[in-house]
Amino acid sequence: MIGKLKGVVDSYGEEHVILDVHGVGYLVHCSGRTLQALPAAGEAATLFIETFVREDMIRLYGFASEAEKAWFTLLQQVQGVGSKVALSVLSVLSPAELANAIAVGDKAMVSRANGVGPRVAARIVAELKDKAPGFATLDPAVTGLAGALDTGAAPAPVADAVSALVNLGYAQLQASAAVATALRELGEGADTARLIRAGLKELAR
Repeated sequence: MIGKLKGVVDSYGEEHVILDVHGVGYLVHCSGRTLQALPAAGEAATLFIETFVREDMIRLYGFASEAEKAWFTLLQQVQGVGSKVALSVLSVLSPAELANAIAVGDKAMVSRANGVGPRVAARIVAELKDKAPGFATLDPAVTGLAGALDTGAAPAPVADAVSALVNLGYAQLQASAAVATALRELGEGADTARLIRAGLKELAR
């Protein structure tokens, strides 16, 4: 089995790269994020590889990091998620963003990927919830705030501030993180307007 390939980028397709390794061109399917991170044709590149072997074909999937490869495997443990959907999710979200979205139950963020409807996004969040902490880099304050918002336990100014930022077009996870940071800086007594201003300042960084 192939675990890693190190070679020179030969050419790109819409969803793959051909990596020249000592004269042998390997066609490797990648997420959009990985393809964008790879260098121009003729330059050296390294990909972590997941090999799928079937009776009628051998297909290689390549990843920019071990974490992305691990999430590719994890995602396919969810009912209704195959390799195509897993790559679609990883094209939209980095491993850290995916882990954080799952950790706080942000189904909307997961469903941004092509081919991932609300039902599949809900399954991804529910079934991988216990596995996300090992990958997440999320501030515990954000996780706590997300839980409070889900249960309706968050103070009204906090909930209203997050809602306002979401209405401005920010993802739930981004809004929660910004308000959690603002709350830490301003204190528990901060009103909605101050939290929104501080949150927007945080998001603009």
